[in-house]
Amino acid sequence: MSMIINNKAAVEPVKPKFSDLLAKPEVKERWEKVRKYFFLRESTYDMSNRCNLRCDGCYYYEGEKQFAAENSDAQAWSNLMQAEAARGITYVVLAGAEPSLVPELLDVCYQAMPRGSIATNGLKKIPESIGYKIHISAWGNDETSLRVRKAGNLLKKQIENYKNDQRAVFVYTFTRENIDEVHQVARNLAAEDCKLTFNVFSSPVGYNGPLRHTDESLERTRQAMIDLLNQYPQNVLYSVYNAVAHTHKYGLHDLYTCSYPRQNPSKDIGLGRSFRQYRTDLTWDRSVACCVPDTDCADCRHYAAGSAVVTARLYRHVNTLATFQSWLDYVDTYLAVWVMGYEKGENLCAEIINPPHAAIS
Repeated sequence: MSMIINNKAAVEPVKPKFSDLLAKPEVKERWEKVRKYFFLRESTYDMSNRCNLRCDGCYYYEGEKQFAAENSDAQAWSNLMQAEAARGITYVVLAGAEPSLVPELLDVCYQAMPRGSIATNGLKKIPESIGYKIHISAWGNDETSLRVRKAGNLLKKQIENYKNDQRAVFVYTFTRENIDEVHQVARNLAAEDCKLTFNVFSSPVGYNGPLRHTDESLERTRQAMIDLLNQYPQNVLYSVYNAVAHTHKYGLHDLYTCSYPRQNPSKDIGLGRSFRQYRTDLTWDRSVACCVPDTDCADCRHYAAGSAVVTARLYRHVNTLATFQSWLDYVDTYLAVWVMGYEKGENLCAEIINPPHAAIS
């Protein structure tokens, strides 16, 4: 038995010192660049229970949050933002149903909390005075948008609203049905010099419709992501490791262990202590609090979830230089997508690096 143990120990790679990982100048430079933003502490807020679209597979119109009354009192929202800042929140994610329907409340939030982002369908332009990142959802070409989202010429309208807008990032959500369409959408966006990142459809609880992914569709999605990253490096905000993490056959919780309160009982540190998901009536429920409530946790590959779950696992990504570089690429991508004024750098690692220490092998 001792010989087996000794042989095993002899072939195990030696974990590098952190200083060794930073020996390359470009790696150290990237580390210093991203670590300046480790102060970010997020919570999310449903701004409106109304929407000007009704999409198949919508997260908002699942669960109890859709029935919350809509609080339109600007002073109440201002008070909430000030209280959030006082308890250490430094970044807000404004969502809904559709937040662009209440621009006056968005402005109140921005005045009190200057760092944040807004998730919108892009049909109605958010005033330029609101200096948050704006994530515009794209679910396929115009034919698919009409079928799935009941909106004709949607991409054209979105581009008209947000072309040349430094706040805007188009978020293409890959479903089982729209993988091939991404090439046309990316071509149209690149032609207008728009920024694009990727999301993976993550089924709401109980959803078994045609948008839900299979192992085969996830593999095709990964390849499409990497192809477009190489084809449009100036427009696509992504990395190879992003593609790996979000198209794995296992979801983010199984791979990394989700940090959001819904899956994390600890209130001692990190998101378990700080994160809240406020409904439109300004209440929140810890037992269901996560970045995209009512998602099937086992199927969660959502880009918003990964921005916290993957980045929180630095300690898992320091066993090799390539793994650490991949993690830096992921964090660099996350910051470029979510933070105004942050510019994405060139990716450090083009290798396929499997998520380390996955809970399920």
